[in-house]
Amino acid sequence: MHRTALLPPVTGAWQEGAPPGRRRWARLESPLRLEAGGELPGVRLAYETWGQLAADGSNAVLVLHALTGDSHASGPAEPGHSAAGWWDGLIGPGRALDTDRWFVVAPNVLGGCQGSTGPSSLRDDGSRWGGSFPFLTLRDQMRAEVRLAELLGVDRWALVMGGSMGGMRALEWAVSEPDRTASLLLLASTAAASAEQIAWADIQLGAIRSDANWRGGDYYDAAPGHGPHRGLGLARRLAHVTYRSESELDSRFGRSAQGAEDPWRGGRYQVQSYLEHHADKLIHRFDAGSYVVLTEAMNSHDIGRGRGGVAAALSRVKARTLVAGVDSDRLYPLGQQQLLADRIPGADRLRVIGSPHGHDGFLIEIAQVAALVRELTDS
Repeated sequence: MHRTALLPPVTGAWQEGAPPGRRRWARLESPLRLEAGGELPGVRLAYETWGQLAADGSNAVLVLHALTGDSHASGPAEPGHSAAGWWDGLIGPGRALDTDRWFVVAPNVLGGCQGSTGPSSLRDDGSRWGGSFPFLTLRDQMRAEVRLAELLGVDRWALVMGGSMGGMRALEWAVSEPDRTASLLLLASTAAASAEQIAWADIQLGAIRSDANWRGGDYYDAAPGHGPHRGLGLARRLAHVTYRSESELDSRFGRSAQGAEDPWRGGRYQVQSYLEHHADKLIHRFDAGSYVVLTEAMNSHDIGRGRGGVAAALSRVKARTLVAGVDSDRLYPLGQQQLLADRIPGADRLRVIGSPHGHDGFLIEIAQVAALVRELTDS
């Protein structure tokens, strides 16, 4: 039976007892204090590594994923991992992040759903966090990663890199822990979430929360087909439009109908089918609760909060820095990366990734990202 004929899962989160894949886990020894108040006990972070840590710890690289990414940055699809690594062409022997040279670490973000503590996780009493999971900021997530680094024996990262939400966390590393971040690569990211970015996110959050099966975030005991998959799918469809460029969508799909369907008689355009396909993929591998928690964390992003403003915060960065944006990105436009390049002391100029693919260009244009990595690591 074709997958779309099956009832959608309540959650696409990784579940205890499922194949672990290449994940490892680190459990924080004490509760994590949260920026908004309170603390989060029993935190576990799932992570994957490639290569070996040098005796002096000098070759460690931290790779941070975007909103719906996870720790599986490189490697094949296999039990425990529904897809190949999202930066597979970047990490491995002979690649830009050569694992014969570098010890590469990719954690699943705190609040995520692929092994790290999040809304779908079990608490110590055996119940799900669900709607009672606390509000997180990107600083909270970065501080959890600091604890992971300590457990791994990494005192200083040779490179911290990420795109979009991963770039926000990478920037938090460089501002909060400047002596532990030797070099920094920021891709398609920003110093603070803009009003427009928050507005797009608000519509996505509204789609999930208006789903009758959302149940305030406490839906994990529902039967297949009775989770908030419609709301999550709608959120993904909207987000995906912002991730790609108008010109790409027009050149790929135009006004063409899907197959023999007639849009005037209840059929779909090709672009509608495309968005439905991406929504279906997400509801089978992601969790609506994590989507809400992580989106709200991104909305909270302001590197200058409590630090005297953006310029003062960016002046703390000691890392040699490359900032790059995608020329067709309409969600995180180049002006946001230009500000970072202008204000970070170790950044010389803005690099531009040429791509028709919009914001997703930082994931797709592997050769251009690899060149940026080599520029930082080969000098």
